[in-house]
Amino acid sequence: MHLRTDCGVCCRYLRPMIKYERLTLKNGLQVVLHQDMTTPLVAINMLYDVGSKDENPEKTGFAHLFEHLMFGGSDGAESFDDPIQNAGGECNAFTNSDITNFFSILPADNLELGLYLEADRMHRLTLNKKSLNVQRSVVTEEFKETCLNQPYGDMWHNLAPLAYKEHAYKWPTIGLEISHIDQASIDDVGSFYQNYYGPNNAICVIAGNFDRELVTEMLDKHFGSIPARTRPQRLINREPAQTESRKLTHHSNIPVDTLYMAFHMPGRTEANYYPSDLLSDIMASGKSARLYQKLVRELKICTEADAYITGTIDPGLIIIEAKPSNGHTLEEIETAVWELLKEMAEHRLSDRELEKHKNKIESSICFSNISILNKAMNLAFYELIGEPELINTEQEKYQEITADDMLEAARVIFRGDNCSTLYYRRARG
Repeated sequence: MHLRTDCGVCCRYLRPMIKYERLTLKNGLQVVLHQDMTTPLVAINMLYDVGSKDENPEKTGFAHLFEHLMFGGSDGAESFDDPIQNAGGECNAFTNSDITNFFSILPADNLELGLYLEADRMHRLTLNKKSLNVQRSVVTEEFKETCLNQPYGDMWHNLAPLAYKEHAYKWPTIGLEISHIDQASIDDVGSFYQNYYGPNNAICVIAGNFDRELVTEMLDKHFGSIPARTRPQRLINREPAQTESRKLTHHSNIPVDTLYMAFHMPGRTEANYYPSDLLSDIMASGKSARLYQKLVRELKICTEADAYITGTIDPGLIIIEAKPSNGHTLEEIETAVWELLKEMAEHRLSDRELEKHKNKIESSICFSNISILNKAMNLAFYELIGEPELINTEQEKYQEITADDMLEAARVIFRGDNCSTLYYRRARG
């Protein structure tokens, strides 16, 4: 008998539970604390419940613009980065359709500095023409570099509005048009700041080496006096069920034609999210996955084949992406993909294949929770969706999936009338 050493099994039986404590300040700031006294560091994650889905369709890109503006200084600090770096730490941020997330990691002795800086930019961010002009220039250059001047950069500008007709996911996080950022005024950004950057629209997670009593004193000291703000009512149109196949051909200056196929799938808080997520792994996680084996290795009609999910809170997308090898066409690839999807919707997975991919996901979850920063970010997101205990139990959601669950998910998702297909072709001449 051999002792099984795959990480999925190790994580399942040996991984300690992640302990945390939840607090809410009087102004509505939600706080999650996770102590880890084995590290000399502390991570601070500040999640704001605002993403590109909260924008006005005539003024998009504001959530991403604010990711940059929040590093431009506040009344108590000319910049955010410099004090963090001078204290031996580092910081960064990201924005997506659902959230704007800021994070720092510091030596534990400098925790209060990090909390002071976060509180100061929440309450007294520097918003003037100079700071706006600087960050507006940075964001417009990023738009040009990543969307206009980079091959495949405008893919999401074409695929998203093809797949979404009503929901605000139909425009990219960076913005629908560069003019929306170019024309942003002080009044525009001031209103956005007042609407979304108050304590009652934020989740603060502190993870690492700290004294619980001292950290609660620090939180009250730096955040307690910040007044709650009136949050605007979130009015986002629900995307109706897609009832017909959609296709678009887009020509651009790209090196190789590429096929994109987008299928609607459940949102992050729905029970069927987990088998849907696992479907994308079975199709594209490693060279033993279905897409690579079929399209690249067996048929040799593709040089690359991938699948991934958007993972959004509201219903999202599974996206299949494939590039043809010499002498083969997007039409040929699309036909082969549909044959593969038909097989997945008609035949149950073997126990061995299902278990292999569940263990891969469990290993990924296990490793993601080793870092205190990852734990802080995960706790913040889980708190946002109302399920902080997922930090300990999400792997069980995957382990509970059956072959019948996978078969049903494939049948529901991989339908022609649920598919939006983008033929992204090289511009000729």
